[in-house]
Amino acid sequence: MIDNFDKKIIRKLQENISISATPFKEIADELNMNEDDLISKIKTYNEAGILKRVGAILYHRKAGFNANAMVVWKIDDKNLDEAGKYMASFSEISHCYERKPCDSWDYNLYSMVHGKDKESCNKIIEKISNDLGVKDYKILYSTRELKKTSMKYFL
Repeated sequence: MIDNFDKKIIRKLQENISISATPFKEIADELNMNEDDLISKIKTYNEAGILKRVGAILYHRKAGFNANAMVVWKIDDKNLDEAGKYMASFSEISHCYERKPCDSWDYNLYSMVHGKDKESCNKIIEKISNDLGVKDYKILYSTRELKKTSMKYFL
């Protein structure tokens, strides 16, 4: 059961977390609690399925990555895990995940590739294609950013 103090913690975790050596200590101090207790609460929320993850949001363009490509791949099911792990090993890839194909769209592995420009993204995509021997893929380039926020609860 989530009580009012849990809601206060969750609201705090939804805010921007400072870039520091001890971000959870800072949050704990603001909540008048011990850092270890806060981390324990976060682990409990995670184990209960209340909180899936605490993650960073990268503002790609501000960081100098002007090209972002969602690449959809058609991968044989028996090679899916290996292909996903390989793609995820690239520092230029921020997301790599499986999706169930449907009748009109049979791509089953998705990756998000970031680069300084389209040419640098294309080089990564071509390397992956050649290394894995996968020729059936589509590249969808971002044209503009519409949203960069996560869900907010207990507002």
